[in-house]
Amino acid sequence: MRALARHADGVSLSSPLSRRLLLRGLLVGAAAAPLTAAAACGDDEDGPVAPDAPVELSVFWSGTDARARLTEEVLALYTRKHPNVTFTKTWQTDKGYFDRLAELTAGDKAPDIFQIDDDHLAEYAARRTLAGLLYYQGARKLETRPMHDSLWRYGYVDGEFVGVPAGEDTQGLVYNRTLLTRHGLPEPTTGMTWEQHIAWAEQVTRKTKVPGTQDPSADDKALWVWLRQQGKDLYQDKGLGFTVEDVTRWFALWSGARDRGATPTPDVIRQGNTGDVTRQLVVTGRAATSWVWAGQMPDLQKGTADELGVVAYPGDPSAQWARAGTYWSVHRRSTKKDAAVDVINFMLNDPEAVALLGTDRGLPPNADLRAKLGETVTDPTVKRSIRFGSELAKTFGDGPRPPLKGHRTVRSELVKAAENAQSGRATPARAAEQFVAAASAAIA
Repeated sequence: MRALARHADGVSLSSPLSRRLLLRGLLVGAAAAPLTAAAACGDDEDGPVAPDAPVELSVFWSGTDARARLTEEVLALYTRKHPNVTFTKTWQTDKGYFDRLAELTAGDKAPDIFQIDDDHLAEYAARRTLAGLLYYQGARKLETRPMHDSLWRYGYVDGEFVGVPAGEDTQGLVYNRTLLTRHGLPEPTTGMTWEQHIAWAEQVTRKTKVPGTQDPSADDKALWVWLRQQGKDLYQDKGLGFTVEDVTRWFALWSGARDRGATPTPDVIRQGNTGDVTRQLVVTGRAATSWVWAGQMPDLQKGTADELGVVAYPGDPSAQWARAGTYWSVHRRSTKKDAAVDVINFMLNDPEAVALLGTDRGLPPNADLRAKLGETVTDPTVKRSIRFGSELAKTFGDGPRPPLKGHRTVRSELVKAAENAQSGRATPARAAEQFVAAASAAIA
């Protein structure tokens, strides 16, 4: 991974975003001065207001009932500490959330603060829906220094800071520790090569009669890590960062693993080709490992009585990165950006807020407060996830940019092509051709 020269504040001097930040140095230098019109942002910022003037902010987010409760509690905590700030809170389940968000942000009822994910960040930035937050970051009104560099950089689109990580996650290979212990088998380790992992999985299949590993050829994050280990990437500039030949090698790798019995049969593999944690093969007992986001481990553990473990994906772990599954963004037309940014900063950096939110949206981005949470949390699975994430973060290289607009279609086309290869309906080469053509069209 290419090392970047760093500014004293941790900002790369070689990147366009850093040069923009330095050009704003005259504004940032007076960090102790009150934030008023913030004209440097060029986003129709709110004008000067009295410190205790009443402010009502609208907040929109999605997730589970538990997430709704925790988010409402942390907003209530903010109001207790800042009595002049109140909230209009709107929550819904994930289903239909982005349809509703598109309606709200296109009209005159756009929320001041809203949750967004990395599948949509570039798309909403291209619509000029997201407020630029670079000024606030530079002025330390939005404190990102306690985050891993690759995490906050993941919130930049075309040189502008538009998404504040709500949590940190990375790729994780979750395995059934109880099954392996019962049969006297070794656990997988971070740093195994891909061939070593497949050979290990083949051994697990022979000894336990449970396929050693889910076939991840349909998994975009597994392909992404593998590509980065080859010096490639999923995306480069405004196009794909890989070729038909690359994907052919990827599909052929797992065709060979299936032939060796290291993976389940195609019909079972298909059951695991979903983001639904309840259908992951390590939970249903149809495979000894599943390729997931490490932050999903506590939810996976709830689905099985067996003890689970987690390691990095095979190969060089520096190809993995600190990924934000969800972000907080501010609407470009909000007239209360100062207050909105302060709320987001509070959720990330206030010790009480961080302890309250826990790991619902991923590991706390603030590494110092994450360590404190790891000392106090009682759930052993959550404690293990925090330890894994913190240890693996030491190996992270530079992260990629957020996915391009059209990434959701790229993901679904990868599943389609991989399942054609898995079932034998297409050769690895033909399936790769189909995928690259469809993916190119999706991001064009």
